[in-house]
Amino acid sequence: MKRFWIVIAVAALAAVAFSAWGVAATIGPNGPASVAAKPKPKPKAKKPKLPPLPPAVKARKRWEIGVKCDFPPFGYIDVRGNNEGYDVQVARRFAQLAFGNKKKVSLTCVTTPSRIPTLQSSRVDIIISTLTWTAARAQVIDYSIPYYSATGRLLVPNNSPIHSVRDLGGKTIVTTRGALYATWTRNCFKSSKLLEVDSPSAAVLAVQNGTADTFMFDDAFLLGVATQNPDLKLTTDKFLNIPWGIGIRKDDTATAKWVNAAIRYMKKRDEFAKILRANAPARLVSSFIDNVPRPKNTFAYPVGTDPTSDCSSK
Repeated sequence: MKRFWIVIAVAALAAVAFSAWGVAATIGPNGPASVAAKPKPKPKAKKPKLPPLPPAVKARKRWEIGVKCDFPPFGYIDVRGNNEGYDVQVARRFAQLAFGNKKKVSLTCVTTPSRIPTLQSSRVDIIISTLTWTAARAQVIDYSIPYYSATGRLLVPNNSPIHSVRDLGGKTIVTTRGALYATWTRNCFKSSKLLEVDSPSAAVLAVQNGTADTFMFDDAFLLGVATQNPDLKLTTDKFLNIPWGIGIRKDDTATAKWVNAAIRYMKKRDEFAKILRANAPARLVSSFIDNVPRPKNTFAYPVGTDPTSDCSSK
């Protein structure tokens, strides 16, 4: 019996010692260690004050947005089969601003010729699809305030005699169907032959196989092509420096108010620069950082003029 009480006493002392060691392990020279303190909850991010969502978008609880799928680094399908790019990240940011979740958006692939019909048929709420402003397009759809500004360039083979748009007489110019460059070519390069194709990749192929002498298009796309293809280069002249806007159905004021407010919010926080850096190669960021809206960087559409009818720069 005496032995039993001795065992109990030893066990009790061991328990006290273990408890004391545990307490000592959590106490530092300045008091209890942080592991003993309850973590402070992170402050919730303030929800931006934006106009009411369009009724259909609010009821659906997600955006339906048209984006390019063949225009890296703005809209493309990556090796995993996912939509990626500058425009795609803007679309996902809209979902996050609207619903607190960047996945609350369904993305539909559109091409240059199909994007406006896709918008007009209500298959999507808006199009974020490298949409350059033109007076003709502004008659059939509404534009948001600008969210990017591109410049036209010429892509040619390294041994090409073309050095600027002044050398295009008698040459074959390829561009995508429905692009403003097709209209500019028709208006201002009467002696040139225009070849229209359905995708930028088809236009690059036309230059590579000699079907076309030059690809006239946005520098945002052509610079990446020239960087990756040692047989192609860009000429030095630039033209048709016109901003891109987000396409909205005509007279859809609720959508226009929300989208414009979201762009202003993102611009104020310099979010477009962050999105550009996430999508452009580091060596090219400095060449394009002035193309995005920033707190002190604002763009405007050439309303009242038609740049595609201005032949003075040729």
